Amino acid sequence: MRCADGVADRLRADGLLGAPVDHRGRRQPRGGWWRAAAFVGRTLRGEWQGIVVDPVRQLMSRGLPALSLAFVAALGVIFFHALAQRPTGAVVVRILGGVKADLPWWLALLRTPVSLYVPALDLPVWAGITQLFLAFALAELALGRARTLAIAYATTLAGTLTVRVMIALGPGWGGLGLPPEIGQVLDTGPSAAVVGLFTYVAVVRRAPIVFTLTGGSMVWESIAVPNLAGREHLIAVAAAIVLALCHGRGRKRPPVPALLPVRRGGTPGARVESPSSDDHVAVG
Repeated sequence: MRCADGVADRLRADGLLGAPVDHRGRRQPRGGWWRAAAFVGRTLRGEWQGIVVDPVRQLMSRGLPALSLAFVAALGVIFFHALAQRPTGAVVVRILGGVKADLPWWLALLRTPVSLYVPALDLPVWAGITQLFLAFALAELALGRARTLAIAYATTLAGTLTVRVMIALGPGWGGLGLPPEIGQVLDTGPSAAVVGLFTYVAVVRRAPIVFTLTGGSMVWESIAVPNLAGREHLIAVAAAIVLALCHGRGRKRPPVPALLPVRRGGTPGARVESPSSDDHVAVG
């Protein structure tokens, strides 16, 4: 037994078994590399649980109807893309979902929901559909349909309205303003909603890898290739972060029973009678 205890103490001292101990048997803190490795391990495990395991469980329990919003979004983009291939269909798509910054704000608000399904002309459609399906599927399984629609619309609308403010400022302002001719650029596509949904889920589920691959990549893209879409992606990321930080703050928390009434002279497990002004004890 003494030999086994000596081996265990040596392993602890070397940091291979539990936390190292000193000559008095007190535990000593591990090195910085071990703490960093443990932090990374916990982060990856939590991200795997929140981004992969939990949504898959929801899908297994609810079946394909749990992805109805993702299927509708993908099929909507395919439908409007096919419709826009003909001259008459292109006119219909432009009337229903064509959003520009020089339109009246009320008309832009009416067209914004449809513009989510109108693919941008300068982006590959099928790659965008894949990203769109994954974003809506993950958000629908993790957040529910109502919150998914709200986040997608809010982030898209934030980008559309902020561009109007930038055009109103005009060129200059440290690169924040935009020239008036930007108002003629067609502003459609689900990319802002996609990056907004990925960012929101990543912040709520504490998934730094997903955030880096989605929101972080959009930030880098907007810096490397500055254009209207890049600015809207930045705005969508910022709006999603703000909304995610406010997630759950409005919910009522269950009251904490700080004081419980007891019967005077009672015994543990006795029936509790009506409280009086001096018949309270603190629950520690």
